[in-house]
Amino acid sequence: MTPNPQQFASDNYAGICPEAWAAMAEANSGHVPAYGDDPWTQRASDAFRDLFEKADAEVFFAFNGTAANSLALASLCQSYHSVICSSSAHVETDECGAPEFFSNGSKLLVAPSADGKLTPHAIRAIATNRNDIHFPKPRAVTVTQPTETGQVYSLDELRAISACCRELGLSLHMDGARFANACASLGCSPADMTWRAGVDVLCFGGTKNGMAAGEAILFFDPKLAEDFDYRCKQAGQLASKMRFLSAPWVGMLESGAWLRNAAHGNACAERLSRQIGGLPGLEITFPVQANAVFVRMPDAKLAALRERGWQFYTFIGGAARFMFAWDAQPQRVDELAADMARILSE
Repeated sequence: MTPNPQQFASDNYAGICPEAWAAMAEANSGHVPAYGDDPWTQRASDAFRDLFEKADAEVFFAFNGTAANSLALASLCQSYHSVICSSSAHVETDECGAPEFFSNGSKLLVAPSADGKLTPHAIRAIATNRNDIHFPKPRAVTVTQPTETGQVYSLDELRAISACCRELGLSLHMDGARFANACASLGCSPADMTWRAGVDVLCFGGTKNGMAAGEAILFFDPKLAEDFDYRCKQAGQLASKMRFLSAPWVGMLESGAWLRNAAHGNACAERLSRQIGGLPGLEITFPVQANAVFVRMPDAKLAALRERGWQFYTFIGGAARFMFAWDAQPQRVDELAADMARILSE
């Protein structure tokens, strides 16, 4: 089957990177115990502990990001609690009520945000707005790193949010569907961007980083992970052949592919933004800090771009979003830029 030309509508369009594929192939040999009692899952868990410089971190594996986020937040909350998030957070806009479902009712409290970021001021305003028994008690905050607009929280921003959470008695969760892209963007260690900055729980995305499926959930305070394995089982997230969720992580982490893949995606986003940034009639709506470029063009021009075969989604203010994965082809990025320039000049 001849593959279609590469598209940048989503980094979910990409296939499996060689390192993850090779690890899965190696794991596909012989018989090992089920449900995570296998050497691959132990090796992946230890690789995460080494990467994050946290020997006592508890590591779990889920099939997808919605489950990872929802179960992590549910572990931090009772049904009468609430979670503070940005208005464009994935848990609010794209998870079909799963955080509320898995927590048996914990309410999401949404902070308006033009750029997708939460601030200490916004968190404090919501957390202190009401303290009566008729309102769900704030218990956790979730930040997306990078945000849905492709922007990255700086370490200082994360520390300020964490300090606010500690002051208000709130736990801090990080949705890291593209966590690797944020690390590549900031050039910092995973530890500095998480537990050293005050993050309690991280959902580390593998799917968008070059894996077929699978997210890792890291609890930096082991006490918060109590009975989380039971929660995963009840939610249908305990893989019987767990080695095929965990082995790709071994390939990604031990080879360094997790960071190389992200750096390449970021570089391709920057490549596109450099070429189209000055085009008349085109606006890049958010700073390009990770692997996303949001473009605003007249509707007729967007339609013309689709007629040329390009696929993309329009949301968050109507801008067209272009995402760059581990296998983004630089020449294909150049073709997209050239088509944009040609359409705008017509």
